[in-house]
This record gives sequence, C-alpha cells and structure tokens, in this order.
Amino acid sequence: MSLLGLSGCVAFFLISCSTTSTVVTPLEIPGAHYVGNQACADCHAEIVREFPASPHARLHIRDAAMAGQGGCESCHGPGSEHIRSGGLASLIINPGKKPDSCFQCHLDVQGEFNLPQHHPVIEGHMSCVDCHDPHGGDIFKPAGGLAMARQNQSCAQCHENQTRPFVFEHEALREGCTVCHNPHGSINEKMLIANDPNLCLRCHSQAQGPNVPPGHIYIGNTDHTAFLQMGTCWTAGCHTAVHGSNVDPRLRY
Repeated sequence: MSLLGLSGCVAFFLISCSTTSTVVTPLEIPGAHYVGNQACADCHAEIVREFPASPHARLHIRDAAMAGQGGCESCHGPGSEHIRSGGLASLIINPGKKPDSCFQCHLDVQGEFNLPQHHPVIEGHMSCVDCHDPHGGDIFKPAGGLAMARQNQSCAQCHENQTRPFVFEHEALREGCTVCHNPHGSINEKMLIANDPNLCLRCHSQAQGPNVPPGHIYIGNTDHTAFLQMGTCWTAGCHTAVHGSNVDPRLRY
C-alpha cells in the first residue's frame, strides 16, 4: 500500500473513532451543586461502609476536570438540595427508579435494551437494581460484582417455574441462565444468545465417528440429522422441557 493510501486509512480510522466517541457529562439537578462523598456519609453511613466492596468503587478520579465524575454524585447527581431539604427523595437521582444515570456509562447495555427482545427496563417496569447491587452490600456477588449473584437466584425472583428444582435437571442451569440467555436484550425470541440448533450444540456436540455417513449428526447414539432440520432442539417438539423435567431424563416433556 502506498504511503498516501496508508495515511488515508489512518485518517479514516481517526475520523471514525472521533465520530463515535462519547463525552459523559455530570448529572444535573435544578438548583443543586456537588457537595462530595463526605456529605452523603453523614446520613448514608451503612451504604458508604459497604461501597468499597462494589466494582463501582474502583472508579476513583482524583482532581477530575468536572465535578461529579466520581463517587456517590456521579450516579445520584449533585446532592446539595437533597441535603438542604432533609433528604427529600425527589431532589436526588435514584437509578433504581430510572436507568438514565446507569446508561451514562453503560452504553452497550442501553443498546441491548433497545433490541426487539429485552427485559422491560426502558419501559419502567423494571430497574437495573432489581438484578444488580450497585453499592456492594451483597458479599456473595462473584468477582465481577454487580451481576447475576448466586447462580440463578437473581433470575428466580421472577422466573420461579424455570429455576425450581427438577428431578432431571438441565445441566446448563448449573452454569447460570446467561449460558443461553442475554439478560439485557437480544434479537432472538426469549432473549436467547442464538436462535438455531447451534445454541444446544455448543454443549451437546460430539466428534462424528468413522461409521457416520457424511453430513449426518449424531448426539449420543441417536441420529439427529433430520431432527435438526425441523428447528431447534425444543421447537422441533422433542426436548420441550428445556429447563428440566420431573419425569424424563432426556427433557422431552
């Protein structure tokens, strides 16, 4: 490639990056100004005590260019009017009621909530804190924090039928619901991460032996070639008890 062509590519790359960059501006509350974390600690001592256990605490900007870029007020907005009013809830931003302050940083998640199949967060029927602990109070959160604590218990709060104990369980549930589902949103029905048999074949694939005809797919000792042409493992009408069964070890009903 010529130097001119290379420079053109570099210029295009820089322009592309510059047009997609995002500037996160501090949250605003009419008439309020930023007061700092210590003012919050005077009333919310328990939350402040737990907060170092949260991954959100890792975001610490010393001498930030703009106020409100770190600490409590980066998510809750300037707190002066909230304090002056004696703690009036309407004078502080509550991400548990509205996800806009979460989306300031989590733009990828905001995009997923706009996919055709999604949990109804942007519609106001759920909030981020229904599944996530932003302050770090739950010490059982995994190393990444904030998400899907204690295997499937977060999902079980709403999806009791799918996560209840079964005599014959689907082993995938031991790994967690997110093995098959994207909890924020997906283009696929039921928020599945894939909408074809390849979703199941990620776990249920096997090397085809020398006696297997070309183009045939065996799972266990059963030829599944024709079945897979009819749809996914459950939409084909076979393994319809996909989360677990009390009567059939192959999850057929």
